[in-house]
Amino acid sequence: MALRDTTLPEPSGPARCAPAPALDPADRGRLLAGAHHDPHALLGAHPVADGVVFRALRPFARGVSVVIGGERRQLASEGDGLFSGLLPLGAIPDYTLLVSYADGEQEVHDPYRFLPALGETDLHLIREGRHEQLWKALGAEPMTHQDVTGTRFTVWAPNAQGVRVAGEFTFWDGQAFPMRSLGSSGVWELFLPGIGEGARYKFEITSRYGDRFLKADPMARATEVPPATASVVTASHFEWGDQDWMARRGDLPVHRAPFSVYEVHLPSWRKGLTYRELAEQLPGYVKDLGFTHVELMPVAEHPFGGSWGYQVTGFYAPTSRLGTPDDFKYLIDALHRAGVGVIMDWVPAHFPKDDWALARFDGDPLYEPGDSRRAEHPDWGTYEFDFGRVEVRNFLVANAVYWCEEFHIDGLRVDAVASMLYLDYSRDSGQWSPNVFGGREDLDAVAFLQEMNATVYRRAPGVVTIAEESTAWDGVTRPTDSGGLGFGLKWNMGWMHDSLGYISHEPVHRKYHHNEMTFSMVYAYSENYVLPISHDEVVHGKQALVSKMPGDWWQQRANHRAYLGFMWAHPGKQLLFMGQEFAQGAEWSEAHGPDWWLLDPAYGAEADHRGVRDLVRDLNTVYRATPALWERDTDPGGFRWVVGDAAEDNVFAFLRFDSAGGPLLAVSNLSPVVREDYRLTVPEGRPLWLEALNTDAACYGGGDVVRRDPVKAEDGELRLTLPPLATVWLVPVPD
Repeated sequence: MALRDTTLPEPSGPARCAPAPALDPADRGRLLAGAHHDPHALLGAHPVADGVVFRALRPFARGVSVVIGGERRQLASEGDGLFSGLLPLGAIPDYTLLVSYADGEQEVHDPYRFLPALGETDLHLIREGRHEQLWKALGAEPMTHQDVTGTRFTVWAPNAQGVRVAGEFTFWDGQAFPMRSLGSSGVWELFLPGIGEGARYKFEITSRYGDRFLKADPMARATEVPPATASVVTASHFEWGDQDWMARRGDLPVHRAPFSVYEVHLPSWRKGLTYRELAEQLPGYVKDLGFTHVELMPVAEHPFGGSWGYQVTGFYAPTSRLGTPDDFKYLIDALHRAGVGVIMDWVPAHFPKDDWALARFDGDPLYEPGDSRRAEHPDWGTYEFDFGRVEVRNFLVANAVYWCEEFHIDGLRVDAVASMLYLDYSRDSGQWSPNVFGGREDLDAVAFLQEMNATVYRRAPGVVTIAEESTAWDGVTRPTDSGGLGFGLKWNMGWMHDSLGYISHEPVHRKYHHNEMTFSMVYAYSENYVLPISHDEVVHGKQALVSKMPGDWWQQRANHRAYLGFMWAHPGKQLLFMGQEFAQGAEWSEAHGPDWWLLDPAYGAEADHRGVRDLVRDLNTVYRATPALWERDTDPGGFRWVVGDAAEDNVFAFLRFDSAGGPLLAVSNLSPVVREDYRLTVPEGRPLWLEALNTDAACYGGGDVVRRDPVKAEDGELRLTLPPLATVWLVPVPD
């Protein structure tokens, strides 16, 4: 058929279009109910035998006109916000819509004249569960499409009858902007011209049961400040300045590198500071204390601050409480430029049941399993993820990659791994079903963790993943190609539990618990370990670290210092929660954060709290300068007991060795008495030894039982005076 001339004839009388053919009643009903899978087939411009039909859905409009080449033709109202008309054109022209409301007119592009803004490759990868940059395909993406600027909205909702975009730009009414379903992918898409950064939105979903509800975008990269729950259109304009850090962060494998971590809850570290204000204080503080990394408690958006971020609703959005995503990048960039790495707590084990978020997202279980016994997390009143569904695994794997690639995160500490690994975790008989082999292991969760680790390590060189795994699961840090889970490091919860149990006893009783300090060496090389004194150990009645210690205030601080000295010398990496670096006596509370006033000289804190902080600084300084303390953390040849059975004395002594055989001797006297002429065997050929660190030094608040001159080894034996409740490190004097 030959194309008609697209020039409009001069109107005679009112500039109105001819009547358009009526919609099929069923299509019309589904469209208006928000339950149509292909609104683009009904709305927009479509060729027919007599020309081109234009149809627009504009609720609350008084009138709608088509504007072509500066000429406007009025569409007729069909009722219910539908307007339509027929023009005698041979092809669909470039056009806009002029929409009249009670308060004026708006000339807009018609969203229903645009082709899909998502490609077949993206859809194929989504269907396969292999889209490693999922955030670039789903969510709200400001863009220029067919030479028009706007935002592409996409969402995965395979069980929905229909999905519409609602936002502040529609007064939270979704009628005007139904989305189209893109084949069998379960993805719904709509390009909205003129919508840009800062616009607040949600998806209005009509379930298969006819229910209609608003949901925040699972892929939103920014959100409103809680308790508001809308998603926010955003795009990054940040320019990174950490190129040197990124280029060298993977030079040395983490298990063979110094790794000393300061755990931080950003909203309460310095109460009231934004990301950018934190960037002016946190990097300098951490660098001054000598920590190699910070670990941030979860920063992904969460509705309840009291959850500390562990109940996530916005997995792709840094919490807006402290600023924008670019502000968060500014903080990370500042830490990197100060030489401090950034670990982030990541929570893929569960998500809350808030009705505006992921729970029963499209009216059916989607992110959570369909089996209610498996969906409910028994400990936290939340839902677990359906690790057996490829799209859900893709959502989480891509999320791990997202934080590493988009935010330059250097590591992910994965929360509550044990709760994912076991089908019977916190469940009684009859509340769980065994796997296909009759076992209690969640094979889907295992496959997910392996895929996540393998993908992160492949895509983000230099990044480390860390498991909080509290059981004896075999191979947590074994490579995935050898059947392991593939983590780089694992929290040593056994060491933490045993050592805190020992140190909390009165010294007179410690001899009965001696093995609690030595047992960790039985399994120290079964995994690549981190020794964690985390936020979990200083809340909910567990007391701050110094308050766990027995005795009077002097003895408590002495125990605290000695314990840290033992910890820093023990094989494995270190993690210390904020406030414990200066012996805060009160439990941590997110309501007010660390008790910084304890460091005020006016309080007389020089020996009490500043001394402990000075010790932590020196522990890190000596630690980083002494390869024996970190180079062979995963090599049994890097450790040797000197005294491991002195239960009556409450003494522990061991040697650490670097790759060249250079030793450091660590001695802990955890009794409140000075031990004179204590004999310790040391390697031959090292005649003189010097104290590298002594936690009893007066500058730390101790009794100053220190030795400033070298001590001579006679016949391979040192005779030392051990200070009370203290740890001493000694190194050979160089030739």
